[in-house]
Amino acid sequence: MLVLSRKPGQKLQIGDNITITVLEVHGHVLRLGIEAPRDVRVLRAELQDWQRPEAAPIARKRLPALAG
Repeated sequence: MLVLSRKPGQKLQIGDNITITVLEVHGHVLRLGIEAPRDVRVLRAELQDWQRPEAAPIARKRLPALAG
């Protein structure tokens, strides 16, 4: 795992077409901006499991606003 320190406004590049920008830092909360091609799926890790078909019924009970 690569570990980096970045300040607001600084960016990091992943490959040729993904850019992550640190937008703001407030205490323990970090806001990121992610620029990626539309065909690149970007998900929060907790939603990745929700996307698996076998997890869908459980996830729909916990996240009704996202089930659709």
